[in-house]
Amino acid sequence: MFVFSVSAKATKAIDEFAEGDTAPFIVYINFKDLLGAEALCKLFVMREGFKDVTIEKRQMISEEKLADQRIIDADKGLKEALKTGYALQLFSA
Repeated sequence: MFVFSVSAKATKAIDEFAEGDTAPFIVYINFKDLLGAEALCKLFVMREGFKDVTIEKRQMISEEKLADQRIIDADKGLKEALKTGYALQLFSA
């Protein structure tokens, strides 16, 4: 599992972002390979109507943390990614 800090430009007005505004995301990808997880991260953000996706930070989540139910329960995005394979969280401007 990987978690990414991402920025991307809106291709149209989305929520409080006008076309061309840069939006910050946290993206969880439940994938073993870093390169594959990065590709999926960019793809999922682009599917939501953004372009010029830049991964600013990346972190692998250890198997020990994934086995700790308290950590999973405390992090909504992590819990969703374990269930569905990925989770996107768009932050406000």
